[in-house]
Amino acid sequence: MTPRPALFLIGTAGFLLLASAAAADPRAQIRGEMDDELRAQLVRAVGEVDEAPANRFEARRRARGAMQAAEALLRSEGYYQPVLEDIVEGEETPVAIVNVTPGRRFELAEVQVLWVEPAPDAEADRAVRGEIGLTPGQPGRAADVISAEGRIIAGLTRRGYADAEARPRRVVVDHAVFTVQPTFNIASGPLVRLDGVRLETRGPTNPDWVAGLAPWSVGEVYDPDDVAELERRLLETGVYDGVGVALAPTAQTDGDGHRPVIVTLTDRPRRILEAGATFSTAEGSGVDLLWTWHNYFGRADTLVWQARAADVDSRLGVALGLPHWRRPGETLRLSAALLNEDTDAYRRTAVALAADLQQRLGKTSWISYGVGLDAGKYDENRFDPLTQLPVNFNRDLVILTGRASAYLDRSNDPLDPTTGWRLLASAQPTAVAGEDTVLFLRTEAQATAYLPLQKGAKTVLAGRVRIGSIIGGEELTVPSDRLFYSGGGGSVRGFEYQGVGPRLPDNTPRGGLSLFETSIEIRRDVWRNFQGVAFVDAGAIGFQETPNFNNLRYGAGFGVRYKLPFGPIRADIAFPLDRREGDADFQIYVSIGQAF
Repeated sequence: MTPRPALFLIGTAGFLLLASAAAADPRAQIRGEMDDELRAQLVRAVGEVDEAPANRFEARRRARGAMQAAEALLRSEGYYQPVLEDIVEGEETPVAIVNVTPGRRFELAEVQVLWVEPAPDAEADRAVRGEIGLTPGQPGRAADVISAEGRIIAGLTRRGYADAEARPRRVVVDHAVFTVQPTFNIASGPLVRLDGVRLETRGPTNPDWVAGLAPWSVGEVYDPDDVAELERRLLETGVYDGVGVALAPTAQTDGDGHRPVIVTLTDRPRRILEAGATFSTAEGSGVDLLWTWHNYFGRADTLVWQARAADVDSRLGVALGLPHWRRPGETLRLSAALLNEDTDAYRRTAVALAADLQQRLGKTSWISYGVGLDAGKYDENRFDPLTQLPVNFNRDLVILTGRASAYLDRSNDPLDPTTGWRLLASAQPTAVAGEDTVLFLRTEAQATAYLPLQKGAKTVLAGRVRIGSIIGGEELTVPSDRLFYSGGGGSVRGFEYQGVGPRLPDNTPRGGLSLFETSIEIRRDVWRNFQGVAFVDAGAIGFQETPNFNNLRYGAGFGVRYKLPFGPIRADIAFPLDRREGDADFQIYVSIGQAF
């Protein structure tokens, strides 16, 4: 489709939307003396119709229906003595009208709570009464009364009264003194203490492993947050299509007065075979084959066999994830791979082994630590700072790496954040042996922030800063794959992969000992699920331990997002602002989720 027809369709759709909005009329006009907020509520309660009444009979029918709706709204808002009149004006073009005199607004009297035996303990009684949230003298709105009753039940449930329920309430409307007095009749039921976990579905999952995930001990008072936490721990493993966690019925209370929590699991397919292909103007093409085994060891584990043939990164590997390893929220990840990397900066053929432990903090934050061992052959085109000449290395290296990182997420959405911030930091002490021996520390940190500029986050300002430094190593001795590079969809858009830093005479990217990157984006909702984005990125590679801001390179561009329930699909086009010989005129990036 060409741009002109697309614009025509968008314009036509907008015209039709405006036309339909203009054609809607209120079912009846609201007249009378009242405040603007009440009038707006009455207009919404009365509703709209698509066309004017055909005759006076139809107008009268609409006026009476509107009057009934208006009376119901007034009563729910505390106006129990309104005067309403349905009116029809006009002969040829009759108009339905409701004339409203709201009268005096009734106020709440002292709220009463009556316990249906058995009553809760004194501490719970005081606590839930303090959470009712109704004050004598405030407007006697029905919605406030119903909400208060819900807060009583929720308060009891949080304090261990899992069977609490509301019995029919009594609301006395006193027309003499203009008050509304609610009386809540609440059956709290007995205080519930928890037993263990009972897995009721058959499958590969070990029931003892599930029981070990319970965030409570036998005999503890029931807390719905604990039950929800067990459900979340099972869901986050990713091996179940469905998880059900619920307190057992009262009839299943044991002799000690404890009740179990029942778990039902719907397993994902035990074996999943996936194939995929990728193509990028910056990073080349490739094909992937993944064979995933779920729950092989009966503890919600995931075992992935991978085969990839690609221009940049080809590998044969296996990875095992063991969630809730020694304690809830802790995941053990083990991996092994035979790999062949062929980038513009270096070529590497190696065996890579890794083991990491990640501990979740809250819902999305975590800390991780582990160790990696790489052994292989490196073919590197490097730059000698002393001779100012290129030099080629072919060397066999063994690299032992300690890995520690932390991620703190205070944003509101993992794929489409509109407010909050995130912080990622990592440190990798590294020992290199073989044809060279060197010790160094590679550190890196990235911070992102999101600021809504309009109500409803229709416009969002997003920013990112990334800094990296290698301490203790020299440019020539640090292996090429551990140096810093910049450029591409995840760093400075507009440049190809590893394309920001200086290049050697043979066009090989020169990796550095330090890194600085920054980005700023304006994201604006433009139409329905579509969002427009404009951005500027900048980055620099330095050859000392501290970042160098003197050789910053800039890229800028714009993009579009199509928002789906799980997150946005992103398409960006970016241009290098200080293009060098050999740089492409532009780069295109397509992925899921925001750029950062």
